[in-house]
Parts: sequence; structure tokens; C-alpha cells
Amino acid sequence: MTKEEFTNRVKREQKALRGFLLALCCGKMDDADDIAQDACIKAYLASTDFSDADKFRAWLFKIAYNTFLNHKASMRTFESLEDAKGMQSNSTADAHYQYQDLYLALSTLQPKERSALTLFYLNNYSIREIAVITGSSEDAVKKQLSRGRDNLKKVLKR
Repeated sequence: MTKEEFTNRVKREQKALRGFLLALCCGKMDDADDIAQDACIKAYLASTDFSDADKFRAWLFKIAYNTFLNHKASMRTFESLEDAKGMQSNSTADAHYQYQDLYLALSTLQPKERSALTLFYLNNYSIREIAVITGSSEDAVKKQLSRGRDNLKKVLKR
């Protein structure tokens, strides 16, 4: 893949990739942007070996997901929605951002549950595609989706 082809493909996927990472990072735009940049650099460095143009988006998302996992050690998962709200700051996300409550609720979930939910509901990936991106089995993805939905419902009902 040439540099120009790579750049054009990334431009087409940029909005979806950023939305995916923003959800995984619970609205922390700085973290999402840093991870997106790292993921794009990793993808570019590996792009000479990539040949299946039809699977570029899934390939890029898998790199982004793995980059997120590498960064998640520095991210905090909150026990409750109240704890997450207590840690809010202007650097986390704009207080008027329309998905703020959803990101706060997502921050209470385990990263694998959060990833499965955002890939399935926000990016319209199938269970099979999510399994490929996350390196999990389809059964594991189904369990993560189920647990994630249940835990999200509990958090949002409080």
C-alpha cells in the first residue's frame, strides 16, 4: 500500500475510529486522540505488509483496540457513576458534550465490556467481527455484550 492510499483510507475511517476510541476512553478526548495517533503510526508502519483492502477498517480498528489496551493501564475504571462524576474535569470532556453521561456510565464498565458495546452499538460490527478485532471468541464477545448491557442498565438506573 502506498503512502497516498494509506492516507486516503485513514481519512475515510477517521471519524469512525475517533468515535470508537472516544467511547473506549469514556469521553477523554486527549486520550482518544493520543491513542488514535499512536494507532495510525503503527498501522502506517505495518501497511507495507497489508494487502486486503476490503478489511482495512477492521485491521485499523484492531490496531487501535490493541493500542487502547496498552494505554488502559494508565486509565481508571470507576466503581460507580458518582465516582466518575466526582473525577470530571474540563480536560476530560466538555461539560456540555451531548454524550457525557453515557461516557461516564461506560467508565464504570470493564474495558472488554466497554469495547464490545462500543464496537457493536456505535460502530455496527457483528459479533464475529468484534471477535476478530478483540482477539476473543464469539462466545466471549456475546458474554461481554450481555454483561456490559446488564451493568450499564444498573449504572444508568441509579
